[in-house]
Amino acid sequence: MDKNKVNYFFATYNRFPIHIDYGDGVYLFDIEGKKYLDFFGGLAVNSLGYNDADIRRAITDQIDKYIHLSNYFIQEPQQQLAKLLATHTGYKKVFFTNSGTEAIEGAIKITRKWGIPSGKSEIIAFSNSFHGRTLGALSLMDRNKYRDGFGPFLPNCKIIPFNDPIVLEKTIDENTAAVFLEFLQGESGIIPATEKFIVTLKQLQNKYKFLIVADEIQSGIGRTGKLFFFEHFDINPDIVVVAKALGGGLPLGAILGNNSVADILTPGTHGSTFGGNPVACAAGVAVLNKIINERIMENAERIGKYLFHHLHELQKKYPAIIKYVRGTGCMIGIELDRECTSIVTTMREQGILINCTNTNVIRLLPPLIIKEEHVDHFIKELKQILSSLK
Repeated sequence: MDKNKVNYFFATYNRFPIHIDYGDGVYLFDIEGKKYLDFFGGLAVNSLGYNDADIRRAITDQIDKYIHLSNYFIQEPQQQLAKLLATHTGYKKVFFTNSGTEAIEGAIKITRKWGIPSGKSEIIAFSNSFHGRTLGALSLMDRNKYRDGFGPFLPNCKIIPFNDPIVLEKTIDENTAAVFLEFLQGESGIIPATEKFIVTLKQLQNKYKFLIVADEIQSGIGRTGKLFFFEHFDINPDIVVVAKALGGGLPLGAILGNNSVADILTPGTHGSTFGGNPVACAAGVAVLNKIINERIMENAERIGKYLFHHLHELQKKYPAIIKYVRGTGCMIGIELDRECTSIVTTMREQGILINCTNTNVIRLLPPLIIKEEHVDHFIKELKQILSSLK
């Protein structure tokens, strides 16, 4: 990358020193022709890899018709995607957004409007969660690296420890309007909810009648072997928030719910100029059809088990370095005994893209189309790096 190039951007990202030219399948190629195996996946966006023919065709076909319409008009791509989501999730109503954090903001509005008439105004969320960077989303988070300097935040939002059923029981009461949670926390290091925690949450909901909002922005759309991660538990959240992989690389998010919550919003109470953009929705239709009909979720589950097996073998070989291997399907965290940025850098130099989160966790979010040969390559390079560490 040319270090003399003028930087016109706000300094909100520590960008990799790579200038990407194009992508194909599970690989990215820089302008110098170097090839990278992508286990980063655009932060869980590129679930079908790069240059997918069906997504490209859907986008170009829609561009030939129209790129944008006001949401006052009926738009076929929106209709198709909403029907697909309703059919395959069981949630009958959809509100489209441009991003995950926008969907979280909408869900906050819904839960407040639902709860306040009956005296329920408090929202419960959990430590180390990540819901986005807008003010409402930050109000549901406690990590200073995201919140410092941006307060005051929304009132009546309480953050409590994740996976602690005792604190959960002491906190939730008749004033609770909603509980927001990632059933599989991504940014904090791929931390899954425990069965006991979710059972307690269900019991408390039966007692106090609040809404459960599942943040499936990172874990959803097939990444863990099921359409949503919460499906690994016996629970049906009232609202589901999705984004990232839904648009196949275009900006698209959604709030899913049934009539009991969807009817809270009436004309004028909420909206989004670009939410449900027809080109993005056309891409979303292609993504969902492929993930559902071409056994992509089955591959994510199968290849995830294959990857887990080899990571556990590495853990046995290097127990002092690899503390934990966590996750499901193609959403995996490798917790180390040390900061992992240097490993990410070395892997990148070796032509493999991975991510470090929460300081010491290697986060793997590969395209769901990866094969055993890609895992073997990744494991070989990681093993070589681990063998050089003390």
